[in-house]
Amino acid sequence: MWRILFLIFLLTGFTSPAYAQDSSWQACHGVVGPAGPVLSDCRSIADLIDPQGREIWIRSIVRAPADARPRVLYVAGVASSEAWLNGLRLGANGRPGATAREEAPGRYRAILPISEAVWQRGENVLVLRLSSFHGGLRFARPMSAVAVLPYPYPQRIAPLAVTFLAAGTLLAAAFGFGVIHAMRRTRTSLILAAMAGVAMLQAIVESVRTLFDYSYPLHAWRMGAIWALAAVFAILLVRYVSIRFLPGTRSIIITGLSSGLVGATALLPSFEVKTMWALILGGAFAALPAAAAVRRRLPGARPTLAYLLLFLALALGLPEWFTDLSYFLLAAGLVLPLLMVEVVRLGRDNRSREAALTHAASQPDRLTVASARGVELVPIAEILAVVGADDYVELRLVGGRSLLHAARLDGLASQLPASFLRIHRSVIANLSRVQRLERDGGRWRLHLSDGAPLPVSRSRLPALREALDVCPVAAAA
Repeated sequence: MWRILFLIFLLTGFTSPAYAQDSSWQACHGVVGPAGPVLSDCRSIADLIDPQGREIWIRSIVRAPADARPRVLYVAGVASSEAWLNGLRLGANGRPGATAREEAPGRYRAILPISEAVWQRGENVLVLRLSSFHGGLRFARPMSAVAVLPYPYPQRIAPLAVTFLAAGTLLAAAFGFGVIHAMRRTRTSLILAAMAGVAMLQAIVESVRTLFDYSYPLHAWRMGAIWALAAVFAILLVRYVSIRFLPGTRSIIITGLSSGLVGATALLPSFEVKTMWALILGGAFAALPAAAAVRRRLPGARPTLAYLLLFLALALGLPEWFTDLSYFLLAAGLVLPLLMVEVVRLGRDNRSREAALTHAASQPDRLTVASARGVELVPIAEILAVVGADDYVELRLVGGRSLLHAARLDGLASQLPASFLRIHRSVIANLSRVQRLERDGGRWRLHLSDGAPLPVSRSRLPALREALDVCPVAAAA
């Protein structure tokens, strides 16, 4: 419990206040005159400043600063902008226009210095001309900040540092699980590698706005990538927990249902809401098989369910903090302990495999099969055929069972007794299990006592006939 309290304290300590507006805005009709902007028909803006698909003029009254610190006009949003203070032009970000052709897109964030000589005592008139014709998508909150701030203005260094720390941790986890998957070929290791990689990419994409002054039309791509990565992480989270605690078709059903609902978050009004609900739905669906596993007292179910409940509590109780920072810490907090568990388990399996190989040396009638699950001693008499599969071979056994063996066909041929013969470039057959050899159109097939018939290449047919000591006429029945 103390770890959870410490994490919540850490998350709350790294938050920073949003830029607030001390004054109200009015929307006006405006033109640029010889002495600056000329405004008329000004009306108060009751909701958000929205320049999407149009050109707007806005005006506000700001008080002169009470100290000597330099001030800047900070404008952030999907719009080109131009600003005046007391009729004197402060600068422009791109070129606002009445149409898309007239507009030159600006950067998502713009900082316009304000000279001390521009300020007047008491009230000052701040005017902005905004337009947004190249946003690509429609945003519920197009302008994230329009404010006069002291310079240098507040920076969110602590959250950025923690985000990069989490990204580095997630990169290491993705690499570690990738190595484990290459060695063991397990689905869970591949899913966890993908989860860590996706969370790392989202941490990087989240930080782009702070690190780079990109053009505002790219903001739609950035926000779309954030939502898509969050949705993929949510689906992978459900898939991992369901595979671990809910095997069979129920795992596929819950993954499919969660994928549909997470994908439906694309219909929600804003990207913040889309991203938030994608993660919430993923955590909620993942909690279902974890809760069922707790009832069945499966190992590992309790800590998994506790993690998911913390995930949901922070998402619902502290949504802004969760999307900005907590999500990456929680993702890292999930995959790192699992990575350590997998490394310990891999070392234990390797020791078990060495012991099994040592024991197998005294078992000449058995084949030592090395696979992702460990080592198995298979009686050679139960092997019907060996079929090549790239760097692996498939052992087809009596009773319809099959095993993947980490060996190559050429090397295995020398280990098998004389009753095994290579009948195709990718097939070795156990001749003691042969029932008949027959022609199938223009090809030859070897039928064994169990399983599907095996192909016989023309170049190896004479050797097979000789080994079976079968007359060609009888063989062609």
